[in-house]
Amino acid sequence: MVTVFQQFIDGMRQTGLLEYVAVISGLASVWYSKKEDILLYPIGLLNTTIYIYLSVKAQLYGEASVNFYYTIVSIYGWVVWSRRDERQVTQLKIRSSSKSEWITQMQFFSLFYIAIFIALKKLQEGFSPGVIPWADALASASAYTGMWLMVRKKLESWYWWILTNISSIPLYFVKGFVFTSVYYLILLVMAFYGLAEWKKKAFSNTHV
Repeated sequence: MVTVFQQFIDGMRQTGLLEYVAVISGLASVWYSKKEDILLYPIGLLNTTIYIYLSVKAQLYGEASVNFYYTIVSIYGWVVWSRRDERQVTQLKIRSSSKSEWITQMQFFSLFYIAIFIALKKLQEGFSPGVIPWADALASASAYTGMWLMVRKKLESWYWWILTNISSIPLYFVKGFVFTSVYYLILLVMAFYGLAEWKKKAFSNTHV
C-alpha cells in the first residue's frame, strides 16, 4: 500500500502541463455531456488531440486510436447535435436501445476488441513490449462503442463509458500517468451521475 501511495505521489509530481490540460478539458466535456450540452464536443476535441500524443508516447496505441476516433466522431457529433427542426428544437432526443440495438452494440464492441487485440499483440511481439493487449483492447473497444452511442444520444452509452473508465484506471496507472488514472476514477463517478440523468430524460422523451 505504501509503495502504491508513493508511486501516486511521485506520479503527480511528474505530471506535465499537457496532461493537466487534457484532464481538465476531459472532465469539462463529460460534465457537458451529462447536461446534454453541445459544448462537450469543442471542449472534448482539446482533450482528445492531447491524449493522442500522450498515448502514443506511452505505447498505449489502442488508446491513441480511440482518441483519434473520438476526434473524428466528435466533429460528426457536433454537426448532428446542432440540427434543429422548424421550431428550433433539437431533433435528436435521448432514447433507450431496443433489443436489436443491444445486439448490434455487442457485435460492434466484439469486432473492435478482436481487431485491436490482434493488432496490439503483433505490435507487442514486434517492437513495443510495453503494450498490454487485453487491457488496452478492452478500454479501447468499450470507448469506441460508448462514443458511437453518445453521438446517437443512446442511454446505454453510459454503460460503455463505465466499463471504459474501470479498465482505464489501472491501465494508465501502470503506465505512469497517475493524474490520468485519477481522472478516469473521477470520470467513473461522473458516468454514474450521467447515466441517472439520461435515464430521466429518456423516460421523459418516451412519454411525450
